[in-house]
Amino acid sequence: MFLRRASKLSRPLCAHVRGFASAVPETMTAAVIRETGPASAMKIEKDYPTPKLAKGGVIVKNRYSGINFIDTYHRSGLYKRELPFIGGQEGGGYIAAASEEAIAQGVKVGDRVSYSSVFQTYAQYTAVPASKVITVPENIPLDVAVSCGVQGMTAHYLTHSAHAGLVQPGEWMLIHGTGSGTCQWAAQMAKLRGYKVIGTCSKSKEDIARATGVDELIVYDEAPGTSYEDYTSVDLVPRVMEITKGEGVKAVIDGIGLATYETSIDVLARRGIFVSFGNASGAVPAFPPLRFINKSGYLTRPKLNDYTVTRAELMERANDIFGWIASNKLQVAVDRCFPLEQAVEGHEYLEAGKSRGKVLYEIPE
Repeated sequence: MFLRRASKLSRPLCAHVRGFASAVPETMTAAVIRETGPASAMKIEKDYPTPKLAKGGVIVKNRYSGINFIDTYHRSGLYKRELPFIGGQEGGGYIAAASEEAIAQGVKVGDRVSYSSVFQTYAQYTAVPASKVITVPENIPLDVAVSCGVQGMTAHYLTHSAHAGLVQPGEWMLIHGTGSGTCQWAAQMAKLRGYKVIGTCSKSKEDIARATGVDELIVYDEAPGTSYEDYTSVDLVPRVMEITKGEGVKAVIDGIGLATYETSIDVLARRGIFVSFGNASGAVPAFPPLRFINKSGYLTRPKLNDYTVTRAELMERANDIFGWIASNKLQVAVDRCFPLEQAVEGHEYLEAGKSRGKVLYEIPE
């Protein structure tokens, strides 16, 4: 696959980096953002410079790249990036070039790999530190492995680490948005951890949310003309208090943001923790810490990079996830796979709330 000779003149490895490579072209196809804005700000460029091999790194010839909400925050300018840039931060394919240092770590040209927390993945080639590369087991399809990168790893740290041990097996956790994306994974992993889980979703995604195994499900109407939940259609706080017999939940996993943060705080049990990890409905505004005084609550605003700092931590999470998939304890729903040429449509689909699982780009040969 990756050994196919490119139509343009292939180049040698960067002169100051020793290693091994298949044919890597001078330029590549990529989805590039030169000005921040709506999805249409992304443009397909077919002659973008291919990244250079760095010391301790590899070049991956991508077959898939994941589409995540954080990519839309970079594209829109909510999260700042230096322009121009290629979108994306997870992908997978085959190693096309490897530095000597990477080879010494056990990777080689031709390995089937996935990776995440690396920028510029909406492209045919991505430069990846060898420490970020995960060899994909033979029994895991590549599109599934790529799907594990951001959403799977995020769900793992949310349910295993970010709550700082403030929720224990047998205690209640509320997870918003269990009908799509990261929180499909999180609901399943929370059940594997032994938590009692309350999920929320829209009516159109009720079947998916129930399939995650949540103990209780709160179903919202959909906002007119969208696939998003109308968070005013259910009075969440009394419903959660009824389920938990007045105690509230020990942790809330909230990737919705603006539309849900106030009720997320209100449903916390004594010494419960609000884990705010996303902004699907808009960013959470500044609010006074005194909001937590009634029950001595906690707040964390985590991100994936801080929970995969070491190679050991990255591989522990990856091995758990791949093991659960292989043993059918974790179901991965790949919803849509857009050709990279439809980069705009992929972002629009995600931002419209239509996804019922992981959304990917398929990268052209």
